[in-house]
Amino acid sequence: MMTKVFRSPAHHGYAVEVSPFIPNRVACAASQYYGLAGCGTLLVLDETETGVSLVRSWQWSDGLFDVAWSEANEHLLVAGGGDGSLQLWDVANHNTPLRVAKEHAQEVYSVDWSQIRGENLLVSGSWDQTAKVWDPALTQSLTTLRGHEGVIYSTIWSPHIPGCFASASGDGTLRVWDVKAAACRLAVPAHKAEILSCDWCKYDQNIVATGAVDCSVCVWDLRNVRQPVSQLGGHRYAIRRVKFSPYSKTVLASCSYDFTVRFWDFSRNQPLLETVEHHSEFVCGLDFNLHVPNQVVDCSWDETVKIYTPACLNAGTQSTTT
Repeated sequence: MMTKVFRSPAHHGYAVEVSPFIPNRVACAASQYYGLAGCGTLLVLDETETGVSLVRSWQWSDGLFDVAWSEANEHLLVAGGGDGSLQLWDVANHNTPLRVAKEHAQEVYSVDWSQIRGENLLVSGSWDQTAKVWDPALTQSLTTLRGHEGVIYSTIWSPHIPGCFASASGDGTLRVWDVKAAACRLAVPAHKAEILSCDWCKYDQNIVATGAVDCSVCVWDLRNVRQPVSQLGGHRYAIRRVKFSPYSKTVLASCSYDFTVRFWDFSRNQPLLETVEHHSEFVCGLDFNLHVPNQVVDCSWDETVKIYTPACLNAGTQSTTT
């Protein structure tokens, strides 16, 4: 497995996202001192033939915990900060954010940009137990959604249903929200532990995965949530992020505080496809590249961003029909 590495000394990675427009471009949200104190840095990186190069970096006065690219403008991205702010950044020219919105009372741990055509919305999830929906100008939030009884760690738009997003919380629930009605449509007691991440299947509007402090990934069919479709065990510590493959309906990846990234096919009797152990600290950020089949990007508290294609997906055996 060939891996390209970008090293960012004193910057501990929390989140990565591949550009929806530029195939070799990645953003990484990072923090000093493991995000417990100090400043944050937003990095824009390009994969090259020989490695990974820095395109742009910005400093922020507090830790940065998540990042999302605009789905409408290749130059824009939003980051969520430990000071309760969302910042809108422009890769093209500005040294300071285009706009800063600070409505959350505590850390913004999750930001996501809607992928549905004609629906240019952002969602943020915070340790203040609220999720907020924004227009891309970030002038002020359009709505604030309350219902979780714990910290919100993850907020992800449905790629299928307009005005719908899922959230995962320290209260052990996965929730599905209807923005137009400003209401929670479904609350799933998904784990008996804090849930740190959730993601939607790209091929089925009813399938959502959750990753939790109990070391398990659960795959849920929202039409029947009495028990998970699949429960994936193997990680030794909390699961920090889960991501569905954009290339296969039943393949997903998870990264963990056990320093590993694991790849799964929940349709198989033996779902674990591969365990990648190439970090020396918590692995916090994870994304699939939409442009390069089965390429993965991750980031860790070990001050590295890594770009690679895991062997289990490189064989060409995976397809959208599996």
